[in-house]
Amino acid sequence: MTRLHIRHLTGYRYGGEVTASYNEARMLPATDAEQLVLAAHLQIEPVSSSHAYVDYWGTRVNSFEILTPHRELSLTATSTVEIRRPRQEGHDCDWEQVRRAADVSVPVVEQLQQTTLTEPPVDVAVLAHEAAGDSVPCVAARLVCETIGDRMTYLPGVTGVTSTAADAWREGRGVCQDITHLALGALRSVGLPSRYVSGYLHPDPAAPLGVPTRGESHAWVEWYCHGGWHGYDPTNGIPVGDRHVLVGRGRDYADVAPLRGVYAGPFGSELFVEVEITREG
Repeated sequence: MTRLHIRHLTGYRYGGEVTASYNEARMLPATDAEQLVLAAHLQIEPVSSSHAYVDYWGTRVNSFEILTPHRELSLTATSTVEIRRPRQEGHDCDWEQVRRAADVSVPVVEQLQQTTLTEPPVDVAVLAHEAAGDSVPCVAARLVCETIGDRMTYLPGVTGVTSTAADAWREGRGVCQDITHLALGALRSVGLPSRYVSGYLHPDPAAPLGVPTRGESHAWVEWYCHGGWHGYDPTNGIPVGDRHVLVGRGRDYADVAPLRGVYAGPFGSELFVEVEITREG
């Protein structure tokens, strides 16, 4: 069991005075079978009333509007979470079982469809089929993710939030969002339902207690086999464990963007992001 405290600051500085803005934030984790949220709070500046709900994919959302003039929008999400993820073991599951699950389960079949962001280039699909070979689904999924991760170089600044899997593959570089989109496209191309997961990753497994560490929002995949979903981090080549804090799930990044909205005012804005993670236990 690991206890992590996360402070996530983000927002926009505008090129002039904004008269109104309408926004959605997906920045607070939710309790599930593998993580317990002990505390969670979202501070919005300028002060605004907000409406909280859970979206179609099960992610906590804060919807809010600011109708007073402002030059900056700032959100600070703070949360304390206990993570208790069991070690993931291999599973004996065949492809027919996966196909049957997709036939009878909407949440499973929805994660077989490619999106604009995950559509893989032809050579990625070929590579995925070669990596999967004759393996059973759970083994094939990991082999596909490892193959994609090995072919990509992690490098910020090359891609953006609208970059597709094909864009990142062409560059051979990208961030966790890009590598996750590529892994999703590859997994779906071999017939494995898989979904995009957003959250946080403590970057240092040996970090001392109580010492804040600079972090980032993170992304990884979950694939379906043997009656459940199994998480893997293709960027780091590791199973999802006690350093991963889950915030949201969806088909791709567009379903779980931490902050998005529209505003009335001058053209141009600058996004700022700062994430700090502290191990508390």
